[in-house]
Amino acid sequence: PRDRAHAHRVLRRALELGVNFFDTADSYGPHVDEELIAEALHPYPQGFVIATKGGLVRPRPSRWDEDARPAHLKQAIDGSLKRLRLGRIDLYQLHAPDPQGPFEDSVGALADAQRAGKIRHIGVSNVDVAQLERARKLVSVVSVQNEYNLENRSSEDVLKRCEKLGIAFLPWYPLGAGAALRTSRIKGLAKKLGATPAQVAIAWLLARSPVMLPIPGTNSI
Repeated sequence: PRDRAHAHRVLRRALELGVNFFDTADSYGPHVDEELIAEALHPYPQGFVIATKGGLVRPRPSRWDEDARPAHLKQAIDGSLKRLRLGRIDLYQLHAPDPQGPFEDSVGALADAQRAGKIRHIGVSNVDVAQLERARKLVSVVSVQNEYNLENRSSEDVLKRCEKLGIAFLPWYPLGAGAALRTSRIKGLAKKLGATPAQVAIAWLLARSPVMLPIPGTNSI
């Protein structure tokens, strides 16, 4: 961010408003988002949960390349622990399956870190139902993070599976590209409710499923 102090204020304000779960990743920045959270909020209050992810790298701003090799994930977990100033990460998520290597090897690396006490819970991201089941054969999966919003419901089957299993579903890009927020239907409903279209979209997600945990992002107070 151009104004690091403003970023700190945004994070602190979210905490003041009662947000007790922050989702981040080592690829956001890269590394910068984790650093900002620690700078603004450490020492963390009791009951505050930070979920981070590893398995994507950013060779340049326009690139999100999968790298979920066990050696990379081990390094990524250690890096996140250091940047977040944590002894253990409450929720660590595999950011995406790596087509260049066995999915089970990637999940196994998180299981190794869990046994070593570096992470408490394991989640997976950008997976289909089959991949979720493959992960569950190796570890106890507590969360899935896939794209899901008013415009994109392609992960409906994954959401339903999470509901059946009691697994948290974290929809990334919860507001989508914004096209749905500009429709007359959503704008009309927002006006009727005295809310913003974004609030309507988030409320829709929360009403959609009991396991839904939207993670909207903002850089604005």
